Amino acid sequence: MTDKIRVGAVLYDPKVSIIWDMIHKFFEERGMEVEGVYFKDYDLQVDAVVNGDIDIAWNSPLAWLQTQIRTHGKSENGPMRDTDRDRKTICLVRKDSGIKSFEDLKGKKIGFGAFDSPQARLIPIYYLKTKGLEYGKDYEEVRFDKGVGLNGDHVGGELDAVKALEAGDVDCAFTIDLNFNAWSKDGTIDANALEVLGETPHFDHCIFSARVGFPSEDFKAWAKILLQMDYNDPEHKKIMDLEGLTEWVEGRTTGFEQITNADKYLDFFGKYRD
Repeated sequence: MTDKIRVGAVLYDPKVSIIWDMIHKFFEERGMEVEGVYFKDYDLQVDAVVNGDIDIAWNSPLAWLQTQIRTHGKSENGPMRDTDRDRKTICLVRKDSGIKSFEDLKGKKIGFGAFDSPQARLIPIYYLKTKGLEYGKDYEEVRFDKGVGLNGDHVGGELDAVKALEAGDVDCAFTIDLNFNAWSKDGTIDANALEVLGETPHFDHCIFSARVGFPSEDFKAWAKILLQMDYNDPEHKKIMDLEGLTEWVEGRTTGFEQITNADKYLDFFGKYRD
């Protein structure tokens, strides 16, 4: 067993270090020593896991894909949150816009989140392709580049795109279902003024990735402890509420097909391919 397992997380919000300090304590109480290593963006974290500077990375779907490409698929996959499974992105237009089909979006301004947001830019661009709209040709991209490097793990650019739609500055915008539901419920956006033009197929979000060479038995032992976290335990619930889940579940990669297709369509990670 590795003496101390180094686990990386990206500081997309100040609360991240608090959450992971609590998680590391959870591990130490069960006899496993874990060291948290924090990064300002996902590219730096992927560099670290690829170079072997950390053992495990808490990756966004885009960071997972970059890790897979750079390790030629040799990086082992770990658990994910229950809330990471079966997400979808909502395509929104204004009810008074007269836009009733994707064909109506030709020549229009479409609002996207940050450059590297899987749910608010990359997957939506691929989704539009499946609807007959080619990137760089059939519509004008209006991008809201807040938090570039954080892979959309924030509401910044995504919310700005929806607000621009409400204001009439763009004709369409995309947001992940969790944000759309939360913003509609708390009044952040006026859902009554908007309508859903379409929804992407389901996709998955964050997942743990291990460095190549990290003993598989150590990764499995680490994952086994994480999966013991129980939402019915008040102390565990504090952690899980902060991290946005009710259960840690076994990871899967079938939900990354759309981000993989988006990468190929846009040649987003072309520089990493042989």
